Amino acid sequence: MLNLWYNRGCISTPKRYSLCNKRMSNEKKSILFLAIICGTIFFLSYKNASSIVVAKILPQTETVLNVSSNQNISSQKQETYEYLEITESCGPDFEGHCIPVYAGPGAEYKKVAELRAGQVFKIKSTENRNGQVWHQVYFDEWLRYPDRVEGDWYIPAVAGRVVVSSDEEMLSSSTPQTNKRIIVDLSDHMIYAYDGDKQFLATKVATGIGSTPTPTGTFTVYKKMPSRYMQGPLPGVSDVPFDLPGVPWNLYFTEDGAVIHGAYWHDRYGTNQSNGCINLPPELAKIVYDWASVGTKVIIQR
Repeated sequence: MLNLWYNRGCISTPKRYSLCNKRMSNEKKSILFLAIICGTIFFLSYKNASSIVVAKILPQTETVLNVSSNQNISSQKQETYEYLEITESCGPDFEGHCIPVYAGPGAEYKKVAELRAGQVFKIKSTENRNGQVWHQVYFDEWLRYPDRVEGDWYIPAVAGRVVVSSDEEMLSSSTPQTNKRIIVDLSDHMIYAYDGDKQFLATKVATGIGSTPTPTGTFTVYKKMPSRYMQGPLPGVSDVPFDLPGVPWNLYFTEDGAVIHGAYWHDRYGTNQSNGCINLPPELAKIVYDWASVGTKVIIQR
């Protein structure tokens, strides 16, 4: 616009030329001054906004040991999935009304299993059929006895609620360090959860029976899984057959398969009941699962 104004009115006479030069010089100075002011305001606003964003994010992350300036201090975001948590079916001993699992999305299909409250299943798909919502669930994990799973599994949505959780989480070199620890006292069947010196939870648990005792020592939660299909017999561990689909909220702490998890098939906490695992009521197992991160220390003592 300055060049256009110049060409139209600044070369007709020497006097006008001089006046135009002065006018242009003043305008250029004004534009430069405005540019500096705007740039300064933008820089200060950006810097302040960045500080606000960092202040909101940093308290939500865990500190990593020996962080350098070029390291990412936040843990990698996990991909999430939908799971069906059974809340409206029968109890651990099949008392009450047990909602069936069907081979298809409707009661006219074959019944393939009965549900108990506390089970958790990974959802494959959801469909609405004749006004009723059905979830198809599936087992995308290694199964010791895969022939026990018969066909497709469909569960009516009224059996429970949908929860969102990451899939399998594994301990790695980039796992953030944590001060959280879990202590299990086998002498009185108690579990204690601490974050530093602050106690988070204390409650009764069920532990291993005489032939399959819970291992003692200091361990680390190296894997988390929202749902697990547990099957037996376990070669070299137990000859007892069992079939437990949808075992909820699993914290693995030994490579041999010792796990802290929910138990929907019994409610005898404070006793010896398991094949070496630590059993919690499903609703408390969910609380501990959400609280504990991979890398949490597990101390089993007598």
